[in-house]
Amino acid sequence: MNEQKQPEALKNILEAALLVSDKPLTIDRFISLFPEDAHPHRNEVKKALEELQNDYAGRGIVLRKISRGYRFQSEAKYSTWLQKLWEERPRKYSRALLETLAIIAYRQPVTRADIEEIRGVAVSSEIVKTLLNREWVKIVGHRDVPGKPALLGTTNGFLEHFNLGNLNELPPLSEIRDVETIAMELNYTLDEENTHEQAKQSGDGEKRLEIVTEKTQEQQASSQESGTPQDDISGSSGESEAAGNEG
Repeated sequence: MNEQKQPEALKNILEAALLVSDKPLTIDRFISLFPEDAHPHRNEVKKALEELQNDYAGRGIVLRKISRGYRFQSEAKYSTWLQKLWEERPRKYSRALLETLAIIAYRQPVTRADIEEIRGVAVSSEIVKTLLNREWVKIVGHRDVPGKPALLGTTNGFLEHFNLGNLNELPPLSEIRDVETIAMELNYTLDEENTHEQAKQSGDGEKRLEIVTEKTQEQQASSQESGTPQDDISGSSGESEAAGNEG
């Protein structure tokens, strides 16, 4: 066997590539690092990556498979200490923005009117603009009704930013009772200055999340009864296909 394809050597090469790369690496990208006559098999690469994940388990650095490949990243539970390495204060997000993002993530694809119906208040253009500019959501289509309102869904950027491999890794709605839980699960800080005022203006946040839960469960039950899977719109068709080829 070629020395570079021996299990331990292969694992070391993948580890080195992950350490120096500035972006996630797919299985195909790993394979392309080797000469054409010495390409490791996809299963060999997957096995080596699984071993690396086990090697780093329980440490400060972990190997994660996200939507567009594999990457090393710091363990989320140590973020409190790591934040002190940067002078810039952690970005805080309002209750309204996190509620809007949660509704899009769990109910996608949705229109702005859908979000407003669930929240019980108008969704400001600034919130939608912020989510689009952060590339956490995108327009995935238009509903076939008068006016053709835009349908919003999450992106691969959303998955990567919140360290999710896919939408199935979102915290179960049954475990979420309020927006503070969402913030905690996604390791984000609420803007407390605006939170209480927004809660007064927009009603009971817990009740709204119960509505999201009920409607999502109804949607899932309907999909199971009809045998039709829910749409996967975590990225564009090209990105989704690439992500699917990584596994």
